[in-house]
Amino acid sequence: MEIKIKRTQETACPSLILRKQAVKEGQNVEGLIVEGLIVEGLIVPVLSFPALSATGIVEHGFSTRIGGVSTGVYSTLNFSVPRGDAPENVAENFRRIGAALGTDPEHMVLSHQIHKANVLRVDEKDAGKGTVRELTWDDADGLVTNTPGLTLVTFFADCVPVMFVDPVHRAIGSCHSGWRGTVLRISRNVLLKMKEEFGTAPSDVYCAIGPSICRSCYEISDEVADEFRKEFPGHEHELLFDVHGGHAHLDLWEACRLTLLEAGVPAEHISVTDICTACNPDLLFSHRAAKGQHGLFCGFIRLL
Repeated sequence: MEIKIKRTQETACPSLILRKQAVKEGQNVEGLIVEGLIVEGLIVPVLSFPALSATGIVEHGFSTRIGGVSTGVYSTLNFSVPRGDAPENVAENFRRIGAALGTDPEHMVLSHQIHKANVLRVDEKDAGKGTVRELTWDDADGLVTNTPGLTLVTFFADCVPVMFVDPVHRAIGSCHSGWRGTVLRISRNVLLKMKEEFGTAPSDVYCAIGPSICRSCYEISDEVADEFRKEFPGHEHELLFDVHGGHAHLDLWEACRLTLLEAGVPAEHISVTDICTACNPDLLFSHRAAKGQHGLFCGFIRLL
C-alpha cells in the first residue's frame, strides 16, 4: 500500500513516521517510512514519533483517514459522533484502531475539548469513558495518567496535538492545543498537572507536537495575532508571518514549542511534526481544507 505524504520544510527532519506492523499475526514488520497496522486483513496506518517510542514505556500513534468504515465527509476512520457520523461506524472505528494499537475501546478514555486549558487526571476507574461508557466531564482539553494500560484519546482536525512522556515517574499526558489553548498555554498546564499528581520534572519529559496545520496554511485575523503578541512578547517574528491587511499567518507549532521550552522541557526532548493536516487532506482530517465538513482523527497514547 502506497501512502503519499506532503511534508513541510518548517522542521529540521522528518520526526513523524508512518509505521508498519502486522497486528493480525502478532508480528512486527518494520518499514522504512510506512507502517500500516493490519487488522483483519485491512491496513490501518498510524503515525508515530520515534523519540516517544524510544522511551520504551509507551505505545502511541495518530490515526489517519484510512482503514475505517465511515463514508462521505467522514471517510473512513472518523472518531466523532457529534459531527454527524453514525454511532455504529465510530464504534467500529474505535475497535479497529484499538486492535491496531494493541488495546480496545474498553481501555480508552476520551477528552472533552472546548478550546480551554483544563487538564484532568484519569485512572483505571475512568477506563471506557467516552467509548463504551458515559463521559463524566465536559471540560478537559488535556488528560494525564500514570495508570498502565489506559489509553488517552484526544481529537483533532487542524489543532495541535501535544503528547508528554515522563520515563522517570512513568507518567504520560496528551492535550489539544488550538489557538485559544495555545494562548492559554495548555501544554504548560499539562506539565504542572503531571508535577502535582506524579512529581514530574519538566526536564525529564519527552514531548511531541503532532500533525496539525502549518503556518503556510494557517491565516488568522489581526485580533488573534494580537493575542499571541500579548502572550509571547518578543517572539512576534518567530510566530507571525506575512502580516498584511488585518491578517497574518501563525506558526502554532513554534508557539507550542516555545511554551514547552519556557516550562523547562529541554529542546532536545521536543519532537515537532513536519506533516500539515491542511496539506494532506486525503490522509488527515482538516477543518480548513474541508471548509468545516469533516470528521476527526485522534491521538492515542498508552503507558505500557
